[in-house]
Amino acid sequence: MSEVSAPKSLHDLPPGSVFDPARAAKLMTRHGHGGWLGLTYHAHGTGWMELALPWREELVGVAETGVLASGPIISLMDNATSMSVWALCGKFVPHATLDLRVDYMRAAVPGRTVIGRGECYKLTRTISFIRGIAHDGDPEDPVAHVTGTFMATHGTYL
Repeated sequence: MSEVSAPKSLHDLPPGSVFDPARAAKLMTRHGHGGWLGLTYHAHGTGWMELALPWREELVGVAETGVLASGPIISLMDNATSMSVWALCGKFVPHATLDLRVDYMRAAVPGRTVIGRGECYKLTRTISFIRGIAHDGDPEDPVAHVTGTFMATHGTYL
């Protein structure tokens, strides 16, 4: 009698399985760059994903101000928008960031967690279109807006 083991990566999902954004985010933010940044799952729905970036001194751009550097916020939004694509298509499709435009509206308040909300609003066979905001407590007062595209590198979204 053989025992069914849990998948070790998103590539190992059994055929016909449904993509679980919360579970995937926990797996993807545990290791690598997202793990070092401390990204955590926050929330999701059809076509959208939220990740959190807790404030840490190591992520501050200018010590005298306590403001987070732009790099961690860009990484937060790249991850949140990337996962929003999978939340919309319902499966993991390896893809690459083609374009990610970040418009900073203001500095994040020192000491606050930044929430990144990514939304995939259109899928074609191999291109996904995304947008999102980063905020530190009030979505109506964003830190940054993002727009961009991803390209499926192995397989298709549809």
